[in-house]
Amino acid sequence: MSKTTIRKRIALTAITALFAGMLSIASTPAAQAHNAVGADANTAMNKGTTAGLNAGTSGGSLFVSVIANATTSAASSLASTSTQGCAGAITSGKSKGLLYKDSSSGIAQSATVLAGGVLSLYSCTATAVAFQASAGSFVASGGNVDQATWEYNSANTKVWSGAITAATQIAALWSAPTTVGTYTVSLYSGFYTNASGASVIATSSNAATPATLAGNITVTVVAASAGGTWDATNSFCKALRGTVGDPTNNVDDSSVPPNGGGYSIDFALRDAYNANLPSSGSIVVNATNSAKIALGTGGATPVAGTASSVVTTGTGTNSTVYVTQATTGAPVTTTVTISYNGTVVCTKTVSIAGAVAALTVPAANIAVQDLSAGTGSANWFTGDTRTGTFYVVATDSAGNRIATPTTLGTYGYVDGSTNTIVTDITFASDELATSTSSTSPNSATVGSHTCAATAGKSSTVKVKFTLANGTVVTSAPFTLECADDAATYTASFDKASYVSGDVAKLTVSFKDAKGNVANNVSGASALSVISAPGMTLVSATGSATAVLKQGGKFEYTYTVGQTAGKYAAVVDFTGSSTTLATYAAVQNPSYSISTGGDTTTNADVLKSIVALIASINKQIQALQKLILKR
Repeated sequence: MSKTTIRKRIALTAITALFAGMLSIASTPAAQAHNAVGADANTAMNKGTTAGLNAGTSGGSLFVSVIANATTSAASSLASTSTQGCAGAITSGKSKGLLYKDSSSGIAQSATVLAGGVLSLYSCTATAVAFQASAGSFVASGGNVDQATWEYNSANTKVWSGAITAATQIAALWSAPTTVGTYTVSLYSGFYTNASGASVIATSSNAATPATLAGNITVTVVAASAGGTWDATNSFCKALRGTVGDPTNNVDDSSVPPNGGGYSIDFALRDAYNANLPSSGSIVVNATNSAKIALGTGGATPVAGTASSVVTTGTGTNSTVYVTQATTGAPVTTTVTISYNGTVVCTKTVSIAGAVAALTVPAANIAVQDLSAGTGSANWFTGDTRTGTFYVVATDSAGNRIATPTTLGTYGYVDGSTNTIVTDITFASDELATSTSSTSPNSATVGSHTCAATAGKSSTVKVKFTLANGTVVTSAPFTLECADDAATYTASFDKASYVSGDVAKLTVSFKDAKGNVANNVSGASALSVISAPGMTLVSATGSATAVLKQGGKFEYTYTVGQTAGKYAAVVDFTGSSTTLATYAAVQNPSYSISTGGDTTTNADVLKSIVALIASINKQIQALQKLILKR
């Protein structure tokens, strides 16, 4: 939880505890964004544009002057007339010792001030109004409009006026206690209802608080400032591929930019009060492995740097480090370290891809194509909707996967890769690799091979990628095959016997009418019957729309039950298609299940006894012969 959130929750709790029983809050004010401490100007009041106190009606905002004040006193200056309206901010208002002010202006504000400091407060009202504090005191001069109309209680913790009838700027100076602690400063507006039920204003003899809580600040009074030094909680540092990101979190972009691209490390350094650090701070940025860096403004792309180290001065707010390769074409992984006044405030390790240096065709993703076909299947690749028969993965010399749009180069095949069986190899423009993440199927390009009407294979296939600069990268040779639809099948379990609780796997392998492994791009037929007594199906690759796995197979996984015995499964695909009905036969793979432990039977015990007796008799006979010889 951030410090800002904690302060806001403290504010709400303090308000409830302090004013419970004193009044009922009539409405929730409409607040606006509040400038931060150290800003060049105080927050402007929205004259007549926002419903609320700051628009001349009841229930609006309470503002604090945030302009830096290096003098020994605070100031809050207004014209003496009550008819000047609410035009903008209190330009001459300055607070003393103000260290932090949050971004709100309503009833859940928070601020931090040095002990004995002074807050310059201002707002706008068109009705009775009162400033009230749990401690400290309101200054009796130098801030409020028409001083003669304002009244103070004996402790100067409350000041009020009922003489305001038109939209009017109001201001007050509140001196914080010299004792460290948490206090509240509030603004109330409107009238209150007396014992007779009449709506009246507060007077010195009847100093009731107006009905509407228009603004409230929970003020933390501290003995010394914790500002001016880096605070990790309020700062952020984030690695982004490119320059656009969300600076409200520190979640890095882990993808790898392409060759010639760059990484932006956006950062903003803040102190414990969420304020900018001093502009005189020394910022040092270093990158390892000869990567080049440049400093710039967050959200923008600086001109690529020429060195691996940058030294400058500044606040470190809304900044970016742009990281590029030392040599175009060469991949780089670099650790970037950012320091402020000698303290390491951020460390990020990022990678930038090099040029395409290798092509890999994963064996597990090569499908057998159907005869007289060239499109492949959209179901062949897990988690992918693209249609094809094999994957090609492009990587740089460091193994980083590389997206391969047409602007980078073109795919093709090496001469001699096709024959009378595999007649063509193609790569559609909408099936090229678009991702660099190894977990995404889109980091591979999908290729397709076209088959003639005869089953067979082409085992000397090589694909190539020709870069825009003319460089050609070639894959290792691999095999592409062509086969007809399934005509026969066999079914078998991975073991002949199982113990209760085991996991069993049933594999059904399909071949075409000529004995070739069936193609695995055509939609497989739905099974007619499959039954495995004593087992419970857990998962299956076979379905009405699934394609066959590598090697023309369906696989089924079962958990083995508790009932011992000998069983035979029924695997029947014969009614699923005309071809299977013509060529295939029902399969009945057998298996046994035992419950584990000692499975010895009485017959086994009797057989062992008979064998033991026979062995003893043989020994007796041998001993008798030995005695007779003597």
